[in-house]
Amino acid sequence: MDRVIDDDVLRLMFTACHPVLAVEGRIALTLRLIGGLTTEEIAHAFLVPEKTLGQRISRAKRTLSEAHIPFETPSGDDLRCRVESVLMVVYLIFNEGYTATSGDEWMRGALSEEALRLGRMLGQLLPGESEVHALVALMELQASRNAARRGKNGEAVLLPDQDRSLWDCAQIQRGMTALEQAQRLGGGAKPYALQAAIAACHMRARTAEETDWDRIVLLYDALLEINPSPIVALNRAVAVSMVQGPAAGLDAAATLAGDSALAGYHLFPSVRGDLLMKMGRLSEAREEIQRAMAMTKNLREQELLANRLKQLENTAFSV
Repeated sequence: MDRVIDDDVLRLMFTACHPVLAVEGRIALTLRLIGGLTTEEIAHAFLVPEKTLGQRISRAKRTLSEAHIPFETPSGDDLRCRVESVLMVVYLIFNEGYTATSGDEWMRGALSEEALRLGRMLGQLLPGESEVHALVALMELQASRNAARRGKNGEAVLLPDQDRSLWDCAQIQRGMTALEQAQRLGGGAKPYALQAAIAACHMRARTAEETDWDRIVLLYDALLEINPSPIVALNRAVAVSMVQGPAAGLDAAATLAGDSALAGYHLFPSVRGDLLMKMGRLSEAREEIQRAMAMTKNLREQELLANRLKQLENTAFSV
């Protein structure tokens, strides 16, 4: 039995995610109109130039207008065929809240909270859709670390350095329960479920050293099989470095060097710089970290990279 969407934001999302639009257009338009993200922020999420993204949004607006798409609640198969696009929108809103593209703050908490609210509503609306529960699981598990992700002066604190006693145990439990529900529905090998399983590996580790990186590499392998993307491959390279050492991680990342999608993605040189630093290749590491600093527009990420440069200089001085 179909349930009625009685939330205006969700109804708008399902309307903007009409099949008359290409998937990229649906997601970009919805993020702009409903998610409140800027064209620059959406372009960053898609790893495309801002001009290209702007044209995509304009085309989507024109297509919806010309097709006279009504503002209504879809049902049955029509509702289900739009779910994937809606989930992507919710996830990208969450990601922008989790780590802001630009500005003075590391996170935009209101965006993450809104994404979680929408995800939980989708779970009630579509209780039989495994990836809805998997996305909720992923967002709950990631958001459970928020109190530990920011220092007393607002500075960013990365996962290995976080005080795990600050993690929200109730939220972790909600995330684990949602992941189990996704797996019970047979969706354990789908994209959001695999990402949630990776997050769960971190949640289960009492210390950073206890993290099951072997399992995380296997999960990234499975994710790459069904969702080949340069960002997934870069995350896998980091995991490989934790299992086999920085040289192996650098080799894994090297395969992405010619990928145009990563040309303006600051985490690519940031990861390379970190691995080069661990290998003692300090001048190369310095260049990569400086490249990353020039790319990011988030003040807190710039501070992180500046601290890494200081650490590098101190290491070079002591050698």
